[in-house]
Amino acid sequence: MIELVVVTAIMIVIFTFSLPVIQSTITHSHLTEASAVVTGAIQANRYQAIMRGCPYTIAFFQSGNYQIGTQPITGTPPACATSFANVGVPLPWSTSGDVTLGASTTLQLNPNGTVSATVGSLVLTMTNGAGTKTITVSGVGNVIATGP
Repeated sequence: MIELVVVTAIMIVIFTFSLPVIQSTITHSHLTEASAVVTGAIQANRYQAIMRGCPYTIAFFQSGNYQIGTQPITGTPPACATSFANVGVPLPWSTSGDVTLGASTTLQLNPNGTVSATVGSLVLTMTNGAGTKTITVSGVGNVIATGP
């Protein structure tokens, strides 16, 4: 019985010391996941704009969602419409709820591969308890995430 109590006490001590490390790792993975979703969405929709030949927009909201929009192809001969329409429903860029976006941002992804910010800037900042990740989008569409 004494051996069982000693082993249980040792396990509790080990768990107590490892809990902050586990929580830190989870927090860091939430930040990494959110930045991966944002960079992937930008790159994928930039490729769609190039492939379809019509501009796309991607709006990142501080609420944790993003919305894609495009100028639909209409008419004969086919041409891009003059206004943007949402594609599908808003999608989450963070499912954990502990990652915040510095400012809502809307990017326009053009068929020639260039990117411009129509709302906000080409630099997105994501923060949580693990630190800050900065996602920088160049005017020619390169997407780079830096930070922990």
